[in-house]
Amino acid sequence: MSVLDDWTAEVRAALELAPAHPDEHKLVLDLARDVAHGVLRPAAPVSAYLLGLAVGRGADPAASAAAISELAVRWAAQRPGGAE
Repeated sequence: MSVLDDWTAEVRAALELAPAHPDEHKLVLDLARDVAHGVLRPAAPVSAYLLGLAVGRGADPAASAAAISELAVRWAAQRPGGAE
């Protein structure tokens, strides 16, 4: 993930953010996968953005991502045919 690591470091510097947590990439990528598969592909980046808002307001990243992922799983189970 060297390119991803390099890109993240550049964006963090441009936005004057602290260095990344070691599990940050996995957390966001897993969340995006769960939402894209359980809800709708365009919901993945929107959900990642909403996760960022929650974390920016002080929410725990792992707990917030888990809550969104669990919601995506419930959505998929409630909809015939799963994600579109």
